[in-house]
Amino acid sequence: MQNSLGQHDRMRIADWPEDDRPREKLLKLGVEALSDAELLAIILRVGTQKLSAIDLARRILQMCDGFRGIDRMDVEQITEIPGIGMAKAAQIKAAIGIGKRLAKQEKPSQHRISCSKDVFDLLHLKYRDLKREVFGVILLTSRNKVMVEKVLFRGTVTESLISMREIAREILNAGAAQVVFIHNHPSGEVSPSQEDVQVTRQLVSACKSIDVHVLDHIIIGDNTYYSFADEGKLHF
Repeated sequence: MQNSLGQHDRMRIADWPEDDRPREKLLKLGVEALSDAELLAIILRVGTQKLSAIDLARRILQMCDGFRGIDRMDVEQITEIPGIGMAKAAQIKAAIGIGKRLAKQEKPSQHRISCSKDVFDLLHLKYRDLKREVFGVILLTSRNKVMVEKVLFRGTVTESLISMREIAREILNAGAAQVVFIHNHPSGEVSPSQEDVQVTRQLVSACKSIDVHVLDHIIIGDNTYYSFADEGKLHF
């Protein structure tokens, strides 16, 4: 005799016992009681002619190596999975985007940068899985409170890409007293290249010329980071 899970796999979710349906299970027991596949099935809402929503969810998670794998993919890549059209792909990406934004949110009083780990905790979800290098800045008050964080340039971080004039304009327009620069290494390896060192030297020099303190330049990789400040390499 097959167990109840095997029986469920051949049935539409609407035909399952109410307590076993993902949406009803969430309402009754809370999010923590659901598996990744059950959560994704709620986002999908419906499956295909041959697969229930939860079967389709399992297939997606397996093919993409979990939610993080999905996050690395663009909408077009997700639609290459059988049973996933543009609408479902957009729903999935939107749900993951909400989760990432929620993970970054803190109370305003906590938006202060006191060490490199604070920067990593605030931004690693945004930077770690990007397919190409992105360069950004955090603008801060004299008391280390975050004023704004934004991406400035996209592409390999080089002296020719980074416009010191544009960076200075952003800082002066915001009235920032201090800055932290950030960029990612898509390879996941965070050791700075010679180009990274040269760009950092120029950034520090440019900020000194407008009387702005560079707190750090951080390279984000695969769940790790490199801090020029922590390594004592901001003093040129």
